[in-house]
Parts: sequence; structure tokens; C-alpha cells
Amino acid sequence: MNFTQFLADILGGINSVFGNYGWSIMVFTLLIRLVLMPFDYKSRVSMRRMSDLQPQIAVLQKKYAKDQAKLNQKTSELYKKERINPLSGCLPLLLSYPILIAMFGAMRHIANEQVVQQVLAIFQNPDALPKFESWLWVKNIWMPDSPFASCVPDLNVLRQVPADIWQRFMTPEVLAALPGELSQLTVDSFSSAQLQATIQTVHSALAALPLYQEATSILPGWTFNLLITQFSLMKEFNGLFLLPILSAVSQFAMTKMTPTQPQAENSQSASTGKFMTYFFPLFSLWICSSYNGAFALYWVTSNLIAMVQTYFINKILDKRAANKKAIESDVSIR
Repeated sequence: MNFTQFLADILGGINSVFGNYGWSIMVFTLLIRLVLMPFDYKSRVSMRRMSDLQPQIAVLQKKYAKDQAKLNQKTSELYKKERINPLSGCLPLLLSYPILIAMFGAMRHIANEQVVQQVLAIFQNPDALPKFESWLWVKNIWMPDSPFASCVPDLNVLRQVPADIWQRFMTPEVLAALPGELSQLTVDSFSSAQLQATIQTVHSALAALPLYQEATSILPGWTFNLLITQFSLMKEFNGLFLLPILSAVSQFAMTKMTPTQPQAENSQSASTGKFMTYFFPLFSLWICSSYNGAFALYWVTSNLIAMVQTYFINKILDKRAANKKAIESDVSIR
């Protein structure tokens, strides 16, 4: 069993207790963040120490503004004197990335399974939409939280499901019970080589169902044309676009709360830092609006937990710095 499957099994176990994947994802995210907290704490401590060196770094940057080699040498000597590794703030985070990537893979694995099951449920009862996995205002958590997305799987969502998931659910018995030409499909029809053509066939059969047509219909007069794309308000829309907005806002707030390594005011690194401050929130908005609500919920929950952790870690470090300053002041008086 690989690590991604291990995490998927944990999420499935949590869901067996809570009975809702939305709340289960929030609990799952909390557990993962608690596991990663020691790495996060070490990273925050290292970045705080780097930030505390800002006044001394600024002096060196001003003194050796015209001699980059000398500036690098003096900066390196300062780090060595203070026993600081400039990479120490990044290494703990890099160690946590494999876990976060595996977690994303686990959620994507479950989402793909849920999509195929929803497709089969629609074919099994074409007169009524299946009971989707909802969460608060999101009708189907495996579809995007957006008024511009339907609550039923569309062609783009079907194309994201890999061949192995399709083949696991599309057994000969299941295929034989499907309507029309779909019953003529075989397990091999869902192999990687034939998958896209087969998915198109499956979607065409879905689109022929009156209930599916109703669920994917567009409200007249509610199509917005932009320069590179267009948005259409769905009649059976899936959400209110709150999770993508919350992801962008929380990402921006978290970026502002995170201390950064000192850089020269007009340096390329400083400009890059300012760019990233706004890039990541916009990236969060884009990816959470284009991917399913479950992933967006994980992203928002992770950001909120990280903000709380950062707040308390900053409080601890502030108190530690104040105590150190008080001790040094007391020693100097004596």
C-alpha cells in the first residue's frame, strides 16, 4: 500500500464516523496540520531569527551597495556569527511537501471514485438526480463551488478520471446493465488508449437524458464573455463561489502574517516577494474555482489552521524575545 492510498483510507475512515466528506475533510486537514506542526514551528523560528537580523543586513547592504561580492561575504559572516543557516527556514517546509502532495493525491483519488459512482447512479435512475455529497451551501462537494458549474459531472470532470478508476467500476456486469450502446462497451474500452473516446460516448449518453439536460442548462441572458473565456450561470448551479473567495482571502492574510527573510528594498528578491504576495491569492482563487469543492474546502481549512498556528507561534516568539530583552537589560544595569 502506498502512502497516498494510506491517507485515502484514513480519510475514508474519518468519513465513516462523520458521515459527510465535507466535515471529514476538515477533520482530516486538522490532523495533517497537527502532524506537520513541528516542521512549521521550526520554520517559523528560523524565519523570525532571519527577520531579527534585518537592521544589521540593512547596514551591510548600504555599506557595500556597490560591491556585491563583499556584501555576500559579510552577510555570510554575519549568518555564521549568529549561527543561522539561511536555508533553515525552507528545509522544514520542504520536508512537509511530500505529505501535502500525498494528501492531495488521496483526495483526488476519492473524488475520482465519487464521480464515477455518480455517473452510474444517474444511469441507474435517469428520472431523479442521485443524492450528492453536499456540504452547507455546496450541493455536490465533488464539483466546483461555483454558480457557473453544474451539480452533475460534466465532460471536463469526466476527463480528469484516470483509466484505472473507470476500469475498477466498469465491470462486465455493470456495463451490461447500462442503457443503449453503452452496454456494448467492454472493460478494455476504458483503457488509456481508448479512454477519451469512451468518455465522449458516456457523456453523449448522459447528455441525452432529459434530467441531465435540465441540470446542465444555462440561464438565458446570464453568460458573461471575457477576453479569454466566458462564464454562464447554471440553472442547477453547484455553489455560491464562497470557497474560492475564502481561499484567496485566507491565502493573502496568511502571506501577510508570515515573516520573510530580509532583502534589499530595491533588489530583485524583494520585487519577487511582493509579486508572490498577490500571485498566490490569485492562484488560490483560480485553482479552487476550477477544481472540486472538496479540494477548495481543504485549501481554506488548511489556510485557516495555519493562520491560527502562526498567530500563537508569533505570540510565543514575541514573549521569548521580550524575556530575553528584559534579561539583557537587567544584566546591563547590574
